[in-house]
Amino acid sequence: MNDEATTPSDEQEAIDPVTLEILRNQLESVATEMGHVLIRGAYSPNIKERQDCSTALFDASGRMVAQAEHIPVHLGAMPDAVDVVLQKDPKPGDVFIVNDPFAGGTHLPDITLVSTIAPNDEVIGYAVSRAHHADVGGSSPGSMPPGAKEIYEEGFRLPAVRLVDGGEPNAAVHDLIRANVRTPDEREADLRAQRAANERAEERIGELLEEHGSTLLDAFDAVIEYSRERVETELDALPDGTYRAQDILEGDGVTDADILITVAVTIDGASVSVDFAGTADQVAGNLNAPLSVAKSAVYFVVRAITDPEIPPNHGCYEPVSVSAPAGSVLNPDAPAAVVGGNVETSQRVMDVTLAALATAVPDRVPAGGQGTMNNLIIGDRAGEFTYYETIGGGFGARPGKDGMDGVQVGMTNTLNTPVEAMETEYPLRVERYALRPSSGGDGRYRGGLGLERTVTVETDATVSLLTERRRTAPDGIDGGKDGATGENLVDGEPVPAKASVDVEAGSTISVRTPGGGGHGDPAERDPEAKERDRQDGKVNDR
Repeated sequence: MNDEATTPSDEQEAIDPVTLEILRNQLESVATEMGHVLIRGAYSPNIKERQDCSTALFDASGRMVAQAEHIPVHLGAMPDAVDVVLQKDPKPGDVFIVNDPFAGGTHLPDITLVSTIAPNDEVIGYAVSRAHHADVGGSSPGSMPPGAKEIYEEGFRLPAVRLVDGGEPNAAVHDLIRANVRTPDEREADLRAQRAANERAEERIGELLEEHGSTLLDAFDAVIEYSRERVETELDALPDGTYRAQDILEGDGVTDADILITVAVTIDGASVSVDFAGTADQVAGNLNAPLSVAKSAVYFVVRAITDPEIPPNHGCYEPVSVSAPAGSVLNPDAPAAVVGGNVETSQRVMDVTLAALATAVPDRVPAGGQGTMNNLIIGDRAGEFTYYETIGGGFGARPGKDGMDGVQVGMTNTLNTPVEAMETEYPLRVERYALRPSSGGDGRYRGGLGLERTVTVETDATVSLLTERRRTAPDGIDGGKDGATGENLVDGEPVPAKASVDVEAGSTISVRTPGGGGHGDPAERDPEAKERDRQDGKVNDR
């Protein structure tokens, strides 16, 4: 590079602050509009109702420029998928599909489409959409078998291949996918929605390029540099040191043996390194998590303890390094089963990283949240339907507020499936959907309440449960009490946290989700707040 070459910081100086803010908002609006197109165009309730999907824009070198505020565990791992695609020499008109957790993916149900953005036949960036598909084959409906020991049991596995080649659909790949899933028409429709979302991005970026010219490309660098500087400023204000914590996962679906997650977080000036040395070796079951998933959880925590107004893009990641031993549960070797790593292990990585930082920034860290996504999958082996849902629970109490009741916590950000949609789309009947009184930990500030969801299955089906915090409660903090553990029931009888059960028509499935931990001494809780809790039915009368 010659001495006169332009650096990102030079470009940022060349764009005045007002123009930069306009361009940043326009780019984020494109990512958000992608999400709207995907959600409106999807066929499966998991995407159109629960919004279990994410969208983002990347520059030509594979750096995230803008994202919609969707699913944290999706977004932090997206750069790895784009990195893999860049190795495939992408051309204008190409759309790559990937779900391989060992080559850019997270777990097999999360299918990522990476499309080139080339409005003038030159690739200037990438549109990326990731969506959780309700079935991708494998040994059980929903593709999340609790007892899986190899990734081959979890569904079809695609490295980055061209779904569209230079504008022409690759019929062979479409046929391969359809032949390996239980609900092929639904998969095809959802993939079309993802393609439409990516195409909308190319259209909108083309319009912005016409409006702003090369300033738009300069803005890619400028917004990334702006976020990096903001994050570094925030980190530099934190107390230097190494902070440690550990926690466990409650078995891997093969055995009930605890799985240790341990972390050392080192803050050194304007950078932070997160090391998971000492974490358990990879396990026989499916709680192994690709390193990209661990990175997603760490990135989420860094955003949670810094200014939430910082634009989320590649610049937020640059001051952060994440490492885990090869062959560990957070960096497994193929062909390890991993489907639970994305949904459950990611939650524990977030929990343990926040716990480590509670010493450094106690005023920014809540008590333990529910620590699980409470995955419930119901489907029939004939492939007539597959229902998938993650169920909300208690958010941990905060230093100055109660925790939120019945919400998604941490690495997921989905909605629920409305009862009306659920009963219309599936042979299911919702018997109960309610908050669990007294499930939030007591404290000066009360932990959020868990939920109870009871469903009657109106046909013979297979039920899979992939859950956590059934025997280890979400922690209270600063004297607050722990939240309640969760519970899974089939026809009123308890079943393990990770289980697959064949049921007959008329069976009931109940998922009772954990509550959040409390914050502060319960004796210091405002008496008026206690009375409101009683009147609102949030605590059982004693």
